[in-house]
Amino acid sequence: MTVFLAIALVAAAVGSGLIAGVFFAFSTFVMAALERLPTEQGIAAMNSINVTIVRSPFMMLFVPTAILCVVIAVFALLNWRTPPAMWMLAGGALYVVASFISTIAFNVPLNDALAKVSGSGPDATALWATYLKDWTWWNHVRTVACLLASASFVRAMMVL
Repeated sequence: MTVFLAIALVAAAVGSGLIAGVFFAFSTFVMAALERLPTEQGIAAMNSINVTIVRSPFMMLFVPTAILCVVIAVFALLNWRTPPAMWMLAGGALYVVASFISTIAFNVPLNDALAKVSGSGPDATALWATYLKDWTWWNHVRTVACLLASASFVRAMMVL
């Protein structure tokens, strides 16, 4: 069982670390680059990204990592007295709650609202400004959560 747990922890650490990197890229330069574009072009570019990402390999990493994190968290709860349990639960909770669920609860609705805008006019400009601020803030949350989840899984492996 220890070998399977170690493999799961490595996979979760790598998965959450890779997702943190994607989110980090958006937080540090992608959204800033989109903000520099005229509103209509920025909205069109972000809408294109949002359509593309759900059909990309990103989803084949994002969702399975969430499932793996749930499994690790449940295993931690069932084996609470073991040394890595606290770190496993922390990593699982950080990824699932602060990354996966926050994506569904905050970023996706913002994306859906943006998809309904034509890209021109005062309403589009106001929505785009709000979108940039709110979406990026929640993306910062996801970035930090994924990075902390990855570190928690690494720590769990160290005490395993």
